[in-house]
Amino acid sequence: MAETQHLAGAADKTPSAAAEEASDPNFMTSLARGLSVIRAFTEREPNLTIADIAKITGLPRAAARRCLLTLMQLGYAGSDGRTFYLKPKILALGYSFLSSAPLATILDPLIEQVSGAVQESCSAAVLDEDDVVYIARAATKRIMSVGLNVGSRLPAYCTSMGRVLLAALPEPELDAYLSRVPLKPYTERTITAADALKRELERVRDRGFSLVDQELELGLRSIAVPIRTAAGGVVAAMNISAQAARVTCPEMEVQFLPHLHRAAEDARVLLVRSRGV
Repeated sequence: MAETQHLAGAADKTPSAAAEEASDPNFMTSLARGLSVIRAFTEREPNLTIADIAKITGLPRAAARRCLLTLMQLGYAGSDGRTFYLKPKILALGYSFLSSAPLATILDPLIEQVSGAVQESCSAAVLDEDDVVYIARAATKRIMSVGLNVGSRLPAYCTSMGRVLLAALPEPELDAYLSRVPLKPYTERTITAADALKRELERVRDRGFSLVDQELELGLRSIAVPIRTAAGGVVAAMNISAQAARVTCPEMEVQFLPHLHRAAEDARVLLVRSRGV
């Protein structure tokens, strides 16, 4: 199973949204195109041709080529003569966020602590568009077919952290999400009906946590809780993932949930101290 790869730029947008952006005098199309080219590269597709980029982003080949050559001149991309790839300098863009974001700074040591206590992988993520994006991670072993790191994206609807974050959305925003996101089956266990997913999200809201059993990838279970501000708003989610052959769902609740709840409470207190939220 691969991480979700999204089309950026015009390919991401509905016709009405694209038209609205095009009519906005403050919208810089060239910057949007450059960012869509950067986002086209993934772990599974680290080397892409101009034709690949054009297909993924929906850009004309000439525009994709100009973006790639500009990124090369700035040191963010390289080429072997046929394909293009991102260079280490691109990490500076992500570092700018991480170094200025108190949330990631606060959660990182808490996640390390939880991972060490349960000897399983622990992560934190936020909701970005229709995905969860990892902002902190401590991995004890590789338990998925694809490697996950800070910045990795996964679909929200079939992940434990995603469901915690979706359950916290206002009703109109959740309905909009369910109306636009195709619920494709990653495994035979994946919930793919919008009404069934909505019922599950209500259950997550009532219980205060989400447990997903092999819906994203067979053999993988995960349990997640929300990270809240003092006012009760959900700003992130934290989870523990484990191999299904090693830990049952009831065991995850008993063994892992208390650690997640304690870490979430510690995060809430630290967030209040750092920015008074």
